Amino acid sequence: MGKVYGVVLAGGIGSRMGNAEKPKQFLEIGSRPVMIHTLEKFVIHPGFEEILVLSPKAWVSYTRDILKKYLPSASNLVVLEGGATRNETIMNAIRYIEAQGALDEETIIVTHDSVRPFVTHRILEENIRYAIQYGACDTVIPASDTIVQALDNESISDIPDRKYMYQGQTPQSFHAKKLKETYEGLTEQERSILTDACKIMVLKGEHVHLVQGEVSNIKITYPYDITVAQALLGLETEG
Repeated sequence: MGKVYGVVLAGGIGSRMGNAEKPKQFLEIGSRPVMIHTLEKFVIHPGFEEILVLSPKAWVSYTRDILKKYLPSASNLVVLEGGATRNETIMNAIRYIEAQGALDEETIIVTHDSVRPFVTHRILEENIRYAIQYGACDTVIPASDTIVQALDNESISDIPDRKYMYQGQTPQSFHAKKLKETYEGLTEQERSILTDACKIMVLKGEHVHLVQGEVSNIKITYPYDITVAQALLGLETEG
């Protein structure tokens, strides 16, 4: 079996949080940065060769400092500089693996938002398993609300059948070499419409398997989410 790498994306600057001083991955819940709660889930999972943390250039040394402070005994954490986009950031991680001489047909990457601190062991386990089996997988939950499409952003153009609709979460996991080759084969126009890594595969007609997520696997995006996260953290601690 190939090596499995965690790729934790901490490249955001948290513009929607309204906090210009500090990106949201460094905001604290339960007296520790959001990112640390996320990384703990990866660190305690025995399946990862290394866990690569991709940070904005200006925050790389700060990221290293907080990892030393909160996860001093974790020997498989590596902080790298992120790219200009989400997918370029993932490519930076793959290039690092390649530079280590560890990129082959079986190398797996499990990419995850640093601001989704409630990812579970099961979700990580299934991402690794399905990525090995299918080559690509995406963590999703069934859409709980009706999805309304408005192509002009003003009036309804379609209301798709909800039973076929899912909300994307992370992790998204892949055969790293295949993802890199597929990404490099995209046109500039195709790259411009990418929202996440799974779309790279979908654009080229590749199978992307679904992993069942959790409603609690929330992304910390808005100030309100910090309040929800504090409550979830209390439940997790009690659990």
